[in-house]
Amino acid sequence: MKPSFTVSIIDKSSQDEDPLQLPQSDLISTSTKSHSFLTNYFDNATKEDWEDWRWQIANSATTLDRLSDFLDLSEDEIKSFDSLKDFFPLRVTPYYLSLIQKDNPNDPLRKTVVPIINEHIHSSVEKEDPLNEDEHTPVEGIIHRYPDRVLFLVTGFCSTYCRYCTRSRLVGHKNICNIDCIENAISYIEKNTQIRDVIISGGDPLTLQDFEIEYILSKLRRIPHIEIIRIGTKVPVVLPQRITTNLVNILKKYHPLFMSIHFTHFNELTEETKQACERLADAGIPLGSQTVLLKDINDNVETMTKLMQGLLKIRVKPYYLYQCDPILGSSHFRTKVEKGLEIIKGLRGFTSGYAIPNFVIDSPGGGGKIPLLPEYFIGKDENNLLLKNYEDKIFKYPDYL
Repeated sequence: MKPSFTVSIIDKSSQDEDPLQLPQSDLISTSTKSHSFLTNYFDNATKEDWEDWRWQIANSATTLDRLSDFLDLSEDEIKSFDSLKDFFPLRVTPYYLSLIQKDNPNDPLRKTVVPIINEHIHSSVEKEDPLNEDEHTPVEGIIHRYPDRVLFLVTGFCSTYCRYCTRSRLVGHKNICNIDCIENAISYIEKNTQIRDVIISGGDPLTLQDFEIEYILSKLRRIPHIEIIRIGTKVPVVLPQRITTNLVNILKKYHPLFMSIHFTHFNELTEETKQACERLADAGIPLGSQTVLLKDINDNVETMTKLMQGLLKIRVKPYYLYQCDPILGSSHFRTKVEKGLEIIKGLRGFTSGYAIPNFVIDSPGGGGKIPLLPEYFIGKDENNLLLKNYEDKIFKYPDYL
């Protein structure tokens, strides 16, 4: 059976088409905080509804009126919707809304998903496609920048839209890939034998239905030269209910399979997210985090330390800390590069090495990821290297045979 690759999952009636009737033991259990939010805002919904990921998508906030049911919106936030119909759309799951402070416009999670008027201000350094992804698209749905790996965009849909999204030119506006696109993309991967690594992304690929996900994974795993498959997602953070036992059982059939999860702030480290990540880890799926450095959201050592250490506790290895890409309307999110270096320096030596991500810039123009480090190597003295440690003390290392 070929999947349709539509976003019909946002229609609750599509559940009737799902052959998998999941038992409650298969689902992510609801925390006390989530249950309180459910009873306060959804009079006619049950705990079983809340734990159904399709209900979460169907009941997401997508309009100003609906968002105002949950949050006391500021004048700035309200004004931003005047032009939203022609810009990046809004979508926030009820679960993620339950993590946001109702009366605080400066709540860190709120600032990542609720638009403000600055989003409509475009600076001269910003571009719709700053990474030149479109120029590295040989066939629809494939971005082929590095020789041995490709990015495979399988959907344009996310359950929650981050306002700083690198792919905001595509995501939420159209279905990036239909079934013909999927087939053509897989054919391209099959014909290019230098490709050994496929990163499945979008949109968020875990918003597809189970049989659609398995269809893609099974087709890729049949290609002899594909060594590893990666999935890029924010679902365990904004829609942990999606990580059902059935989904995990599908994923673990296609090892080696890795997952990169987009975390932003330690407020996302909830009981539900912990359950989702541990369920994935128990299935043998290595988990890594990808975090974007965001001004006045996570741009300090204390916040980043708490996030990175918290990730290790739920078995997620901090992988990348990204400098925010210069997409249109993102200047209020971006920090100076020095801020990222300051954070890495503040982590190094003061926490576990496992808790320190790689700080990278995805270089504008399509040059790929470039890692940045504080100045630990400061020169040479005769036959010695001069090295600075985390306490700014200078040490000599003999660099001769």
